[in-house]
Amino acid sequence: MDASKLAKASLDDIVFEGRNRAYGAYLLRRLYNKHITVAAIVAIILFFLFISIPLISKMIKGDQEEEQVVERIVTEVDLAPPPPLDEATPPPPPPPPPDLPPPPPPVRATVKYTPPVVKRDEEVQEEEEIPDVDVLEEVDAGIETVEGDPNAPMDLGEIDGTSDVVAEVVEEKPYTYVEQMPTFPGGDTEMMRYLGKNIRYPAAAQRAGVEGLVVLSFVVSNTGEISDIQVVKALGAGTDEEAVRVVKSMPKWTPGKQNGRAVPVRYTLPVRFTIK
Repeated sequence: MDASKLAKASLDDIVFEGRNRAYGAYLLRRLYNKHITVAAIVAIILFFLFISIPLISKMIKGDQEEEQVVERIVTEVDLAPPPPLDEATPPPPPPPPPDLPPPPPPVRATVKYTPPVVKRDEEVQEEEEIPDVDVLEEVDAGIETVEGDPNAPMDLGEIDGTSDVVAEVVEEKPYTYVEQMPTFPGGDTEMMRYLGKNIRYPAAAQRAGVEGLVVLSFVVSNTGEISDIQVVKALGAGTDEEAVRVVKSMPKWTPGKQNGRAVPVRYTLPVRFTIK
């Protein structure tokens, strides 16, 4: 390439001087700046379009809300005035009370007893005289004299034999420690012997080689019965269930006592499982 053409030639022309320009690399290098410019413009347009989407959506929704006008139809109703009240008409009389049957005569007669008041002889009325003691032994004293009927039945009212009163049962909470703790029949030695005789080592625990301690907590009632058995420390592999089963099968204990009275006590019992 001569000097006159070299001054006007681009870098691509200089690089591809004497080479195959139809292969494609030459064309790509020539169009590189154009592609960069177009890509930048498209990216800027997409960026501004993405930013303006919320604003456009808000404007569209605002126009729709303005267009949705709910038309309410109000109908006027003319009500007739209430009839005038006639003040001269008196209100209706209240209904008469129901007729109650007269009370039955008392079984024993009643004699009016007037408290003694100091008066002159001429002022004393016959009905105010105090009855004799002999008369009061056969009749009752009252505020008026009433003849009695000795054959009349006694009125005790309606008795149906039922009552809504339910006695509240207060459940006594178990103690944790008392003066005399509950004991197994025969003492701790017999209890250990009972556990060793009745506990069956679970097969799953034997195959897995599970050994250890299961701690149970239960309540010994004031009658010596065992209830509310809980597993405080579990060992697994069926050992917990076996310990609970044996404790449930225990005979009645000697209940614990507090102030000389049998009370429920919560007892903690460790059960050790050892493979021999």
